[in-house]
This record gives sequence, C-alpha cells and structure tokens, in this order.
Amino acid sequence: MPDVGGIAGERLRSFIERIERLEEERRALSGDIKEVYAEARGTGFEPKIMRQVIKLRRMDKEEVDEEESLLDLYKRALGMMPGAELEAHAAE
Repeated sequence: MPDVGGIAGERLRSFIERIERLEEERRALSGDIKEVYAEARGTGFEPKIMRQVIKLRRMDKEEVDEEESLLDLYKRALGMMPGAELEAHAAE
C-alpha cells in the first residue's frame, strides 16, 4: 500500500488491524465476565455488590477512606443514617 498524503498505508493498516483484534478480544472477555457474574448470581451472590467490591479493591486505602467518609457525610445530610435526625435537629 503506497504512502498517501504522507501517511504510510501499511503502517496504518497494521495499527487498525491490531486494534480490531484487541476489540474482538475485549468483547470475548466481556462475555466471559458476564458468565462469571451469572454463575455467582446462581449460587446466591449479588453481582451489583460484587462490582462494588471489585471497584474498592482497585482503589488504594486513602481513596477508599475518602469515598466512605463522603458517602457517610452525604447520608447524614440526607437523614439516611441512624441518629441523623437527631443531628439535623440539634443543628437547627
């Protein structure tokens, strides 16, 4: 394939084909992951919670602590935690 407009056609084709193969691998892996979640659900585990655990395991301790602190703060502000109503009334 000749160079067109300064672009090496064969080099471009190589990149495109590599990306296409990787995209296909990603689709296959995605299907495999869905099967594992379905299997886990079948044995009584909740995939939604499993995804949250996986997300937390990817984070470092400081990120987890910050996220949990903010979540607790927001829940208290919305009256979603035990004792939150008492805190809200005390602030008034």
